[in-house]
Amino acid sequence: MTIKLFFELVEMKAKTASVLPFLIGLCYSYYRYGTLHLGYVGLYFVAMFIFNMAVDILDNYNDYKHATEEHDYKEKTNIIGREQLSLRLLFWLMTGMIVFSAGLGLWLATQVGWPLFWMGLYCYAVGIFYSSGPKPLSSLPLGEVFSGVTMGIMISLICVYLNAFEAFHWHFFEVLSIVIIALPNTMWIANLMLANNICDLEEDRKNKRYTLVHYIGKKRALSLFVTMNVIALMSIGLSVILNLAPLSVLLSYLIVPFIWQQTTRFLQKQDKQETFICAVKILAVGSTIQVLTYLVGLLIPLF
Repeated sequence: MTIKLFFELVEMKAKTASVLPFLIGLCYSYYRYGTLHLGYVGLYFVAMFIFNMAVDILDNYNDYKHATEEHDYKEKTNIIGREQLSLRLLFWLMTGMIVFSAGLGLWLATQVGWPLFWMGLYCYAVGIFYSSGPKPLSSLPLGEVFSGVTMGIMISLICVYLNAFEAFHWHFFEVLSIVIIALPNTMWIANLMLANNICDLEEDRKNKRYTLVHYIGKKRALSLFVTMNVIALMSIGLSVILNLAPLSVLLSYLIVPFIWQQTTRFLQKQDKQETFICAVKILAVGSTIQVLTYLVGLLIPLF
């Protein structure tokens, strides 16, 4: 297997969906608590990244095995069939990656407290059962919720906990503050899944995957896509109003025209090859600007 094939298999281009929630959690940790445990969060980043790659391999593996369209999907669309990759090799590769990342997570839990164990257990359960089991989460009208919450909120929450575990309290408003900070990522990651399901609606139906779009229809799904972009942008302003982020984060609103442009383009045509990239760009640009403007406020406190 070449490096290029491996990167496609683990969907390396989509890794902003895990890296940026990690970075915003890092920023908030320093802004709110003034502490960073770079050794712990460094190991967490490695474990998170490896597990994320393993989950993407597992998704492709399960999609290939459960596909009902032998010729079109299994032989032309899915990378495993298209490139004739060994299922046995992929099974042991993803198993090794999951075991290694879980081992790092368990060691971290012994160092910072068992709340990390329970948060990690939830993330691993969602990651594995997202495409596994008799009723995978991805084939139900739950994919957007689980992908958004798990990658958008939980990655940031774990990052904050690792940096501030000595001072962290499991109070409602303390957790809610992290949720608000993570809400832009949560909405944009959920929108990534929603856009994917809108584009794949007919193919999913043929393969007996009944996603949220199947139940609410494409028109309502597109309205939901717009609504989640609005919520993401509103939460950025809310984070500043509640003093959860520096004033510099308001500079994120400079990308509103870009988000509107990409949203309009997707509303006009929903195609995996041509316009799905709009949701990817909104996530990548929106989340990156949120992190960069947060960093500006950390580096120039009086801004």
